[in-house]
Amino acid sequence: MRLLIIGRLNGELITASRIAMSRGAAVTQADGIEQGLNALRAKGADLVMVDVSLPVRVLVTALADERIRTPVVACGTGTDANAAVAAIRAGAKEYIPLPPDPELIAAVLEAVASDARSFVWGDPSMERVVKLAEQVARSDASVLITGESGTGKEVLARHVHARSNRANKPFVSVNCAAIPDALLESELFGHEKGAFTGAVARRIGRFEEASGGTLLLDEISEMDVRLQAKLLRALQERVIDRVGGTQPVKVDIRVLATSNRNLAEEARKGTFREDLLYRLNVVNLRLPPLRDRPADILALAEHFARKYAEANGLAARPLSAEARRLVTQSPWPGNVRELENTLHRAVLLASGPEIDADAIRSPEGDALSTGATGAGAAARAVQAAEAVTRGFVGRSLADVERDLILDTLDHCLGNRTHAAKILGISIRTLRNKLNEYTGAGITVAEPGQTRMLAAYG
Repeated sequence: MRLLIIGRLNGELITASRIAMSRGAAVTQADGIEQGLNALRAKGADLVMVDVSLPVRVLVTALADERIRTPVVACGTGTDANAAVAAIRAGAKEYIPLPPDPELIAAVLEAVASDARSFVWGDPSMERVVKLAEQVARSDASVLITGESGTGKEVLARHVHARSNRANKPFVSVNCAAIPDALLESELFGHEKGAFTGAVARRIGRFEEASGGTLLLDEISEMDVRLQAKLLRALQERVIDRVGGTQPVKVDIRVLATSNRNLAEEARKGTFREDLLYRLNVVNLRLPPLRDRPADILALAEHFARKYAEANGLAARPLSAEARRLVTQSPWPGNVRELENTLHRAVLLASGPEIDADAIRSPEGDALSTGATGAGAAARAVQAAEAVTRGFVGRSLADVERDLILDTLDHCLGNRTHAAKILGISIRTLRNKLNEYTGAGITVAEPGQTRMLAAYG
């Protein structure tokens, strides 16, 4: 855990720094916002703690402008309520009152270190995957983690890092699907001052930030094939070139990558370099979908029920027998991510001593489907299909496509990667469609929302 404290180290801040170091954090200090930004550009950090007397909004805005995604918490004297509120409104994630409480600081550090992700499993189908992951964890071999969207690929990657010889070094994750192609090279390799418009200072990239530790390239299949060549050189030679730079920079990293696509098939189509696939795929860990891990479903459901009860200040409640039956029989097309969202919703909707089946509902409020089979279910499916087909008559193909894309995005609560997977299109194609709809004045669901929430929330 790398903690950057921005503010003069006197009195309470010295105590906070000592507490953080006693909990295993590597602490760096900067007196002001600009010095703090320079430290982040040069070394990176996992968490920023900023004195509330400094301009927190300036810091948060600068981080957003430079695409530095380090979370910020503010700290100040416990009696300064107005400053605390202003800091949260400015974009700070939390407020820590001073003098510092050791357990509170420990909880914040732990939340960031674990990134709120727990590795929960128990199904025999996961046994081979976990054993292989732990067997190769202490090596420096590249690992490719594959599986459907929402199966927990990043969670497994963090587990590999935690069991590796680099566990006490940085774990840096880059979502290749979430960053535009024009910016991804700078995000990965860094840039020199003036390399392009907006490059106000030299900034190290994720490769340098992860040096000594582990770099996760999440959804690597979405990376432009031209950038893949530069990535291949970095993996082979362990050197990178900053954008606008003239000297190569050595890096010491272990690379993990994830994909919800078949990269061998992508290589055959020419959208993914075959030589890069060989470099990444030294070991392949394939996560089975949740529907093939029945013993994991209940373990995860109970874990999420406890997690979100605690997060919302509610008493922990067990799942009723009917709720347990319902969650184990659901097909979970969205895998662990869908199960987590459903249990979060159930914790909030439940009213009795148990989480009953009535609280297990879809985002639209409908009863959860169990994927029932049999003659009755088949007849209902045929009727539903006929009704859908009749609804297409008289409509243009573009209108049908638009509604399908927007409804799928609603179903995924705005998750672009998940929606693209369900639709069978690339994340770029989906983004282009959404930009087209937004330009036409059509409401599009933002991440974590449906169109209704985006329009009225």
